[in-house]
Amino acid sequence: MKSKSDYITRIKANISIYATKKTSNVLDGTYPSVFHGRSLNFEDLREYVPGDNIRDIDWKASGRSGQILIKRYVADKKHSIMLVLDTGAKMSGDTAEGEPKREIALRMAGTIGYIAYKNGDTVGSLYNKNGLVKLNPFRTGIPNLERILAEYDRDLEDDHRNDIEKSLDFIINNFKKRMIIFVITDMDGIHRISEPCLKRLKTRHDVLFVNISDLGLTGNKVFDVDGKGYVPNFISGNKKLARLEIQKRNEILTDNARKLLKFGISSVNCDREDEIVTKLIELLESHRYANIR
Repeated sequence: MKSKSDYITRIKANISIYATKKTSNVLDGTYPSVFHGRSLNFEDLREYVPGDNIRDIDWKASGRSGQILIKRYVADKKHSIMLVLDTGAKMSGDTAEGEPKREIALRMAGTIGYIAYKNGDTVGSLYNKNGLVKLNPFRTGIPNLERILAEYDRDLEDDHRNDIEKSLDFIINNFKKRMIIFVITDMDGIHRISEPCLKRLKTRHDVLFVNISDLGLTGNKVFDVDGKGYVPNFISGNKKLARLEIQKRNEILTDNARKLLKFGISSVNCDREDEIVTKLIELLESHRYANIR
């Protein structure tokens, strides 16, 4: 297991890569505009970044400075961000792009938590450990985020067969205060969540899903996470099996998309570490659009 500081260092480095790109500071504008309301208390001005609300542009100040400037307000309230994380042997597999699912899940959780921390929000986490729910309560600060990631890294590949709906039911039954829930799971995890559970969850909370993709069952060097060994070539190279697997996978993905759309829940698929920031931006923008239609 990595040292606690390694998680945040890697996440900061990953975010900083975008500092020289066109999408440089989109998160600086997107996250607050999605989740933070405006108070009447004007704070200061800053340069406009994509994702900002154009209603906040100070046109007079912009005219004087020659730059488009945004009014920043003291946030009306801080939010509680809950990371619901999938666990189990399946998380030791690879994504469709051949990257470790566990690393993508860790980096995505860390990136969400870090952006929430920068905006003054509290972050908590919830996942299954040995079939029991493990809760990290809402706290602020980098040490809290490091602890969440270190514990998740340690427990992520627990051998039990995880039921992520149990984690969501725990929230439904024990948390009355509204929160923002990011569910980080995979195709199978979403498929196993019932519609009544999603309906009850969405009624009370903001809910967003990240689907960590899965490598197919056919191809070269396919590893069986349950059997702890490579799938024999006569199986992994079978063309008929490949067609059936693709068909079944597409059916599940289609049903997952239908189910989430039914309840107005935004989701995004993630295959690689280098797309985590852009995928998070896509997810936030989708959530904002879904809530203004």
